[in-house]
Amino acid sequence: MARELVGQEAFAVLLADDVIDAEVSCLQQMMRVFEETQCSVIATQVVEGPGISAYGVLDVKEADGRFGGRLFEVNNMVEKPKPQDAPSNLAIIGRYILTPRVFEILADTPHGTGGELQLTDALKALLKEQRIYAYVYEGRRYDAGDKLGFLKATVEMALKRPELGEQFREYLRSLQL
Repeated sequence: MARELVGQEAFAVLLADDVIDAEVSCLQQMMRVFEETQCSVIATQVVEGPGISAYGVLDVKEADGRFGGRLFEVNNMVEKPKPQDAPSNLAIIGRYILTPRVFEILADTPHGTGGELQLTDALKALLKEQRIYAYVYEGRRYDAGDKLGFLKATVEMALKRPELGEQFREYLRSLQL
């Protein structure tokens, strides 16, 4: 939907159900990777155990040690694999910096799971033409698409706010639970 606004520039996609608390924002970290590589970048986090099956999972090879071992070159991606079939423990998180070529690919991508246009399908096609990097960001992710995750993000981030934190902490202590 944003193709005409973006034009021929790289652009960021931020999915609203992922809230990331970081000293340097996740997007700023990814922009540094993009500036150096001029390639699409996918935010990723390590997910151990059966929880990996809730995510798109990356098949990667280590990049050349840049970015403190947090950078990987993507070979492939699998949407919500069974834990035993996951190619790695690197889960795709809702932050992307993409090259504009993805728009042309999306235009030719058939609808996938649930009859929806799947970004993962377009990224797999883009991989045939361009490098894509995965970056293990520094920070803490909250799944705000989950009710408990949303509440945790709200409470923990409110407690960190200088103008709210102490008053909110006192309020929480006052609750008769």
